[in-house]
Amino acid sequence: MNLRSLLAAGVLLFAALAAAAQEQAFTNRSTELKDRGAAEGATLRTLPENTEVKVLARNGGWTRIDAGGQQGFVRVFHLRFPAVAETGTSSSGGLSTLTSALGFGRQRSQQTTIATTGVRGLSPEDLKNASPDPEELRRMQSFRADQAAAERFARDGKLFAANVDYAEGARR
Repeated sequence: MNLRSLLAAGVLLFAALAAAAQEQAFTNRSTELKDRGAAEGATLRTLPENTEVKVLARNGGWTRIDAGGQQGFVRVFHLRFPAVAETGTSSSGGLSTLTSALGFGRQRSQQTTIATTGVRGLSPEDLKNASPDPEELRRMQSFRADQAAAERFARDGKLFAANVDYAEGARR
């Protein structure tokens, strides 16, 4: 492999990593863009529901984003991430894997939105140094919904329950 090919491969790898680091997301509700990843951070502006953003970094319960050229932080729970699910052909065995890897045998793609969120990155030291915030707890409790209200919300939004089998490969 000559130097030019190696350099081209490096540039492609860098571009792929940069694209992965800046994944697309949308706000799932009107939310405040903060100057830092904290509730007490200054509000830079309010982003309306369905605002397209680029995710730059994730840190616990906050996500650093770029919204139309302005960078800041939003709560991770206020974002939704589109995903494309592909369905393969009915071929079986190694041939199916090979044809999928080469891009053959796809029947169709379907755009869907996956709304899963987890808070990671809290170290034992973070938990040890945490301090209670009674006002924030009261504010959080004000968002609570009873079962009837939650069922109404789900019905109005045409949401449905789905069981997802645990897959060892899904863990990061």
